[in-house]
Amino acid sequence: MNDTKDYIIDQAYKLFLSRSYEAVTISDISKSIGLTKGALYHHFLNKEELFKAVIDKYLVIDMGDGSVKCNSLLQFIDENITHTRRIISNTLGEKSTFVPVNYMSLLIDALRHYPGFETSKELLISSHIEKIKSVMRDAVDKGEIRNDLDIEITALNFYSITLGLASNLYTHKSPSVAFEILSRQFYEFYKLIKR
Repeated sequence: MNDTKDYIIDQAYKLFLSRSYEAVTISDISKSIGLTKGALYHHFLNKEELFKAVIDKYLVIDMGDGSVKCNSLLQFIDENITHTRRIISNTLGEKSTFVPVNYMSLLIDALRHYPGFETSKELLISSHIEKIKSVMRDAVDKGEIRNDLDIEITALNFYSITLGLASNLYTHKSPSVAFEILSRQFYEFYKLIKR
């Protein structure tokens, strides 16, 4: 039963990714999976529940394990790069059919049609920015980075580098190239603020 449910989620993901939430119907999903609507409803109450399952599986936006204690900002950057690489690999892979705008559209659909998605991600982002600030304060105290930095703004700049990944994906249409650019951006940023 889990195999069938996973198969349904995987096929629905392809449909939601190539079209919008509004454009995909239960009939489309049923045809795509080769099951009747009744069989589909056996696994999911409705399209909304299936869409949530798709988002939960394929649109993973997490900021890593906040409990991991880093001894330096450089170690924190390394952890962020490793974590981001894992998310990109799990979500996108290196697909030859990768179309960045489809992923952006899926994210927008999640924000519109998945109750609580936006709030949970806002809380996650706020928590991550607080973690960045904490790591930067420690780095100042240890003499790793300059002490004349505005930690609030510097932490937001750090976080903005991560957001730039979306632009890199769109521009280069290659997850591996976009990720390489992200890594270089983090290390260049570190060079600018280190002591």
